[in-house]
Amino acid sequence: MSSLSKRRKAYDRSLRTLLYLCAGITCALLLFLIGYIFYRGLGNISWELLSSQTSYINNTIGILPNFLNTLYIILLAMVIVLPLGVGAAIYLTEYATNRKVVAAIEFATETLTGIPSIIFGLVGMLFFLQLFGLKAGILAGGLTLVIMILPTIVRTTQESLKTVPQSYREGALALGAGKWHMVRTVVLPNAVDGIVTGCILAVGRIVGESAALLFTAGFGLELNNFITSLQASSATLTVALYVYANERGETGVAFAIAAVLMLLVFLINFAATLAGKKLKRKAG
Repeated sequence: MSSLSKRRKAYDRSLRTLLYLCAGITCALLLFLIGYIFYRGLGNISWELLSSQTSYINNTIGILPNFLNTLYIILLAMVIVLPLGVGAAIYLTEYATNRKVVAAIEFATETLTGIPSIIFGLVGMLFFLQLFGLKAGILAGGLTLVIMILPTIVRTTQESLKTVPQSYREGALALGAGKWHMVRTVVLPNAVDGIVTGCILAVGRIVGESAALLFTAGFGLELNNFITSLQASSATLTVALYVYANERGETGVAFAIAAVLMLLVFLINFAATLAGKKLKRKAG
């Protein structure tokens, strides 16, 4: 009995050591990647790079248009996808009664999340540019990204809604609240963490996307306002990174753009987390 106990203890220690080792390697790789990008990129960031546009006449390189195009496409995509995704998740979780149809939709959304982004880019080019006649720009790129991130918003919101205890719903209904009032005042406030997580994942995919936008948003490096960029070729930061690294051989500029992208993602995630906490505090 004692030998068996020792064997179990040794087995437990070995597995725990293995888990710690895996976690340490993962954290070390992550820190190495982030540190290397910042090491190579921060030194190449300058005010001229951030505040100007690329000019062949003046022989200057600037990423201000690409930074604004990234913000434009995030704003456009999230304004469209949030009501659609959250509304679809609420209907599937709280209102839909045909469980077979719900299961089929959930399977379809999970399948869509695994499709390569370049497929969405080709579909977006054929559908929005050729069928509807839109020009390559923020509008076509944003609509393509809506299709890409809609399954992520739906599934994360659904799973968050399912974590709300059924007793909360029953208590609200027992007090005389209507179905929508119960969903709006009880279910959604308690599921806001999952909804914010879905938004963060969606924004991260938007910011890091390049393959789909090459076909739909274009390569344009000109500085345009929001209205003009909707129907004008507008490269985001990731597309600009691809152009400078692959076509122009400007490795330093590419690392600078990568560092700016990481800082932008950190800032957006931090802002989304704060917004989620404030929403939950107000609801509570």
